[in-house]
Amino acid sequence: PSTDVPNNGSATSHVPELNLHGFTTRLGHRAGRFLGSLFPHNAQFQGRQVATFHNQRDFIFVRHHRYVFEEGKQVNKETGKKKTKARLQELGPRFTMKMRWLQEGTFDTQFGEYEWMHK
Repeated sequence: PSTDVPNNGSATSHVPELNLHGFTTRLGHRAGRFLGSLFPHNAQFQGRQVATFHNQRDFIFVRHHRYVFEEGKQVNKETGKKKTKARLQELGPRFTMKMRWLQEGTFDTQFGEYEWMHK
């Protein structure tokens, strides 16, 4: 559960921004578009939430964050104002996925046409 994440925050009902990283191959583009279709395409930026899908070595790492702006201790010499710092607060859940296959069309394990299978 997200309570297992240290210093976790609580998610709001805002639609998160989507961050897809590392989906550069033909298969990656296809998987990225699939993951992107799971979320509505109208991110609500006032909620400051980000859902990140990071593809690395055939694993997809999933994280859910909120970005927080804090007033720093350092003062800008030109303006005399305190510098603002941005940091990420993990909301959870966090998990890792590995694609086993990509099937074309509707789900059919017996007669379905597989576009890609993990070897």
